[in-house]
Amino acid sequence: MRIVCIGGGPAGLYLGLLMKRRHPGHSITVVERNKPYDTFGWGVVFSDAMMTAMRVADPESAAEIEDAFNHWDDIELIFKGTRQRTSGHGFIGIGRKHLLNILQRRCEALGVELIFEREVESDLDFPDADLIVASDGVNSRIRTRYAEQFQPDMVIRPNRFIWLGTKKLFDAFTFDFQRTEHGWFQAHIYKFDSETSTFIVETTEEAYKAHGLDELDQQASIDFCEKIFAETLDGAKLLTNARHLRGSAWLNFSRLICGKWSVFNGKSHVVLMGDAAHTAHFAIGSGTKLALDDAIELVNQFDRHGHDLANIATVLEAYEELRRVDVARIQNAARNAMEWFEVVGRRYADTLEPPQFFYSMLTRSQRISHENLRLRDRTWLEDFERWYAARAGINVRDGERVPPPMLTPHRVRGLTLANRIVVSPMAMYSAQDGLINDFHIAHLGARAMGGAGLIFAEMTCVSSDARITPGCLGLWNDAQAEQWRRLVDLIHSLGHAKVGIQLGHAGRKGATRVPWEGIDQPLKSGDWPLISASALPYLPHSQLPRSMDGSDLDRVRDDHVAATRRAAEAGVEWLELHCAHGYLLSSFLSPLTNRRSDRYGGGHENRARYPLEVFKAMRAVWPSERPMSVRLSCHDWTEGGNTPADAAIFAAMFKDAGADMIDCSSGQVWKEERPIYGRLFQTPFADLIRNEIGIETIAVGAISEADHANSILAAGRADLCAIARPHLADPAWTLHEAARIGITAVNWPKQYLSAKVQYETNLARSAAAVSAK
Repeated sequence: MRIVCIGGGPAGLYLGLLMKRRHPGHSITVVERNKPYDTFGWGVVFSDAMMTAMRVADPESAAEIEDAFNHWDDIELIFKGTRQRTSGHGFIGIGRKHLLNILQRRCEALGVELIFEREVESDLDFPDADLIVASDGVNSRIRTRYAEQFQPDMVIRPNRFIWLGTKKLFDAFTFDFQRTEHGWFQAHIYKFDSETSTFIVETTEEAYKAHGLDELDQQASIDFCEKIFAETLDGAKLLTNARHLRGSAWLNFSRLICGKWSVFNGKSHVVLMGDAAHTAHFAIGSGTKLALDDAIELVNQFDRHGHDLANIATVLEAYEELRRVDVARIQNAARNAMEWFEVVGRRYADTLEPPQFFYSMLTRSQRISHENLRLRDRTWLEDFERWYAARAGINVRDGERVPPPMLTPHRVRGLTLANRIVVSPMAMYSAQDGLINDFHIAHLGARAMGGAGLIFAEMTCVSSDARITPGCLGLWNDAQAEQWRRLVDLIHSLGHAKVGIQLGHAGRKGATRVPWEGIDQPLKSGDWPLISASALPYLPHSQLPRSMDGSDLDRVRDDHVAATRRAAEAGVEWLELHCAHGYLLSSFLSPLTNRRSDRYGGGHENRARYPLEVFKAMRAVWPSERPMSVRLSCHDWTEGGNTPADAAIFAAMFKDAGADMIDCSSGQVWKEERPIYGRLFQTPFADLIRNEIGIETIAVGAISEADHANSILAAGRADLCAIARPHLADPAWTLHEAARIGITAVNWPKQYLSAKVQYETNLARSAAAVSAK
């Protein structure tokens, strides 16, 4: 085959040498705009896993690259007058120029033709090529030419950065955060050869402009950075190798995703690789890794399907399908890390203490978890856990195991929870006339013995017409209140768990069948009239609700107040108001479901007016020493609906009204929603509201392991973790997860103590068997 790689970066060079090495009969040319053995940029970062793959792909170049590597294990943070360090992170750095020179020499040795100082305008410049590899970077001309086919999605991110170097050598991957009168600046610093370190400076657009950096030339910007980071530089100068760029050389990162990676131009197949196909933010240092992995996988697919013309289309299809998965995984992690740095000033640097700030930074990509940190640096993590526990009032004696964050107590108003795990409200649809029955007693009693600090029953309805289904719990009469007292007394008799109630009204989502007979489907008979913020059915064939008038508003508010009084008298210790998931109060908050033109419709203040009226009326009769939270849908996942930014506005309003916590859920407001699911996918909402609005939060959604909960709590992303489905599968989730991570100093019900010992012994045996393999 005749193969032309346009762009002599890592992707193009590595693809050229690997294809020539596997199949010497190919005619391969790499075309580069720069001079021979010349390039721009400073150091790049690899991982041990990347080097393993390169040793398999081409041992000769891998050996030379490894000889040039600088290895380091430590990460150091300079922040608020402190220096903190942790080890065990295993980074490898090499100069970008050195890396490309090695790959260039290897290409030449294998017979790959290298053409330098040539600008390629179009893939049509090579009409005799069978395969054209567009590896010409994020501003790829080839991708632009076929934009309709490649479907590039390019987003220019808000932060500014300048990529510099210094002759000062750093023995750790160092992050330096410095506050100025206009905001925070952070430096990403790492050594990549025997005499040079990369020094990337990043800040927000607001700080960039407030300091006038948009009006400075490169040297003036360098002088500015030297002043900001003078203590860390200790007299060393900052250097640039981007004098070819006009202006200040401050850049915005471009996040790129393409809908398709290959096309046929009528004569040649054209495929995207490296930054021409996708980008990953430098915050996790994976851009070069992705480029090299692209090259390795494309060659692997030719090996699998055959190195001939007839198989090119099949190869490119398989290449794209396989690479998309890994690229999406890396891009998700890079996005998390990138967004962390974009909001670090207002969300974390201003609010978190240095130890928690460091933990948050280390886990910013959500690829590194609590127990992974223990594997990397046990001493550091245990010191952090000791600090976290001390803030919760626990002083651990020398030699004792420090409890992880999820098992530390938490106080809200006059209530102290024994730990930070919550059994989330989960609808069971098993009541009759709203009454708690033996099922609820068995269901919630079992979970009360399972170790969680707070037990919620399902959403409890404030009137008979507030129910989702005929099987929903209620608290609109004294008989129901009496059964609630029975439940509260039972839970209190079984251990340390406190009791919470979530009050709500189904609104437009009411009068439906129980889920196992058809989720969200309207009742065939025995339904009741529905009310909502506006007359919009939930499903096209759902019952049409009536838009609430003044008397409806008064009645529903009073129903919430009456249920609140009954809950207090029954001994319930925590009250939550349900303003999420498209139910009645949620329907006022979302512009998708609130089409009113009166004082309860329109902007944020009007849409929140009625839910706030209900909340304030409930708070007024709820005992002042008992906590009250609000569950919000923090993302409608639908164009035109509420976003996390809107949820933050509402959270601030509820905070001012006296809410103690925001329970951060999302979705279920509009049936045509398109949620983006994933591990801990709703935790960012809790993070945003907690650290920018300044109110405690409950994280919920796809939290299934102690490792998840501990990571969330330790990083300050939330204050409590609500666990739903895992608690359905395992009533003793908290006890079992504690045992799984080696915490034995946890009280089990005395009747189950013999099982505790056996359970912990079996876990230890399983762990030993895995280690022995």
